[in-house]
Amino acid sequence: MATTLFRAAPAARAALRASSVKTGAAALASTSFTRGKATLPDLSYDYGALEPYISGKIMELHHKGHHQTYVNGLNSALETIEEAKAKGDFNAAAAAAPLLNFNGGGHKNHTLFWENLAPNNKGGGGEPEGTLKSAIDKNFGSFSTLQQQINTALAGIQGSGWAWLVKDKTAGTLQIITKPNQDPVTGNFIPLLGIDAWEHAYYLQYQNRKAEYFKAIWNVINWGTVAKRLEQA
Repeated sequence: MATTLFRAAPAARAALRASSVKTGAAALASTSFTRGKATLPDLSYDYGALEPYISGKIMELHHKGHHQTYVNGLNSALETIEEAKAKGDFNAAAAAAPLLNFNGGGHKNHTLFWENLAPNNKGGGGEPEGTLKSAIDKNFGSFSTLQQQINTALAGIQGSGWAWLVKDKTAGTLQIITKPNQDPVTGNFIPLLGIDAWEHAYYLQYQNRKAEYFKAIWNVINWGTVAKRLEQA
């Protein structure tokens, strides 16, 4: 599933003039746009392809329902900023920053998330190989330790959020970070692997047994995508 970098449209340029919007604008990187409008990306697999680890019903609702809502919200926020720019009202543009951050982050995070998944034994599951495996061993000791630390980070999220395996561009190391709500990964960190800890990602299937979801999702992680992101980092 190819994605394109968002090149600063007038609405985004207006937002960038207000410092409080900068974080939200960063959420627009690595997301798909058509004629200046954010669009829902297609999946490279069927909704039911990740079963039994993630049900087809969850995938359909998550993609067509929740992700589409973030896309709609992002486009609305950009339109609001564009209108504010046309009026020279940069206070109004800055006021749209929370919506831009939430919906832009939701769009970016989910776009990365879908690419992080693949059917078991068809690109999903197993263990990292090559350079990625070496980097994980160097920074965490072993793949099993990485899994344990990410699952611990996921379990520690209060409310909704994400756990990410990232590369620190400055230190050159791999790290695990968490982000609340739909806050995107920004700054010196490059997202390699993200796991959604929002209830909508698992509740229909796992209900309050989210630890089972955190364990099951490793069976459909697409390590090939993670490796490519590391190569490009």
